[in-house]
Amino acid sequence: MTHHDEELAHLKDRLVTMASHAEAAVNRYIKALVDRDSETASRAKEEDRTLDQLELEIDELAIALLAKAPLASDLRLITVAMKISHDLERVGDEATTIARRTVELNQEPQLKPYIDIPHMAALALEMLREALDAFVGRDPGRARAVIPRDKEVDALNKQLHRELASYMVERPATISRCLNLMVISKALERIADHATNIAEEVVFVYEGEDIRHQAKVKSTDTSSIKV
Repeated sequence: MTHHDEELAHLKDRLVTMASHAEAAVNRYIKALVDRDSETASRAKEEDRTLDQLELEIDELAIALLAKAPLASDLRLITVAMKISHDLERVGDEATTIARRTVELNQEPQLKPYIDIPHMAALALEMLREALDAFVGRDPGRARAVIPRDKEVDALNKQLHRELASYMVERPATISRCLNLMVISKALERIADHATNIAEEVVFVYEGEDIRHQAKVKSTDTSSIKV
């Protein structure tokens, strides 16, 4: 293995480390929500600082590699690594949001058993793991399989929002708790979005095809409509 290959491997390793921290943070604060553990949730800023530092470290590694005028294939990998680290940092931000709302929720009686939210978290984090594994394993097919699963998380988020909206209408005293749960649900939906972003970037790295926004383009294409 050349020195350049070793540097690329180190860059991937730091991304895997960052992904592990991000996943652990989300799991920790969802568990804190279910267990009504405000003490754990109140330590979220410490984990977020770790992810911020890892993002800076990955950016520095990537910039150093870019300065060496890499081949086109390595150039894609390095620039995508920077994008992935940004997505992982945003996952950390969403984890902090979940923790903050958990502390607020724990100041009042629990509204309902938490079933949908842990299920959403499991789905979103599985997407995140699959996308990162596809990146490390150079497997764009695996990354493509992640993308459609975002719709399942979107559907759960909408379902939970409808249910909580009904609660607020019927029982106004629950409004603050419902709003906090809506924010947590939305945070999990965004984590799934970041996993989707990473999967799309993996396809770009290893197939050279930019598949972002393709579904939107197809849905708005009117070229075949006859009037």
